Amino acid sequence: MMEIKVLMVDDHPPIIEGYRSILAYNPFGYVLNTTAAHSCEAAYNAILQANQPFDIVFLDQTLPPYSEKNINNGGDLVPIIRKQHPNAKIVILTSHSESIVLFNIIKEYKLEGVLVKSDFQAPELIEAFDVVVKGGTYFSETVINHQKSWGEKNKVMDSYNRQILSLLSQGVKTKSLPDLLHLSKSAIDKRKSILKQLLGIDKGNDEDILREARKQGLI
Repeated sequence: MMEIKVLMVDDHPPIIEGYRSILAYNPFGYVLNTTAAHSCEAAYNAILQANQPFDIVFLDQTLPPYSEKNINNGGDLVPIIRKQHPNAKIVILTSHSESIVLFNIIKEYKLEGVLVKSDFQAPELIEAFDVVVKGGTYFSETVINHQKSWGEKNKVMDSYNRQILSLLSQGVKTKSLPDLLHLSKSAIDKRKSILKQLLGIDKGNDEDILREARKQGLI
């Protein structure tokens, strides 16, 4: 039997209990020593105060923020985990299924796994856990399907361009983007022109960009 020290971070306690129960009945002989956290602050404290290094960390992407430390979501915890627990394997489990969000997660964080919550049931969670424990990488079906469509276009869809598209899709107005992204208005306008080229739009406004991005499955 092999003990695995796990940190599970989700703002819904029943979800953590569900994960814990499912993995307790794994057929591989893993015994879980689980720590639970329900916010960025609680996770931050658990990461720094752990008596032993974590082997695996399950992170929800959307969490109550810890503003004092500028930790706004699960992804912001990743570099802290890498520093404090360098051998820990990190898996993000998220309700987000939008292509641009998943692309951001994979591009920015270099994770051992990404699972969309609506994709999996108990057997797949156990399978993903086993793959990651053994040093592999696991992506659930929605992530894999989006990866097939990313291709060359998304290789040039850099972090700022993805953030612009994501913020526009949330209803943020162009005039607010410079302050949010710390870019000049001219830089924002230039990047929006690049987005239009990437999406195959000759001309148009923000709604045209969003319409085509939705059509192409990016948001």
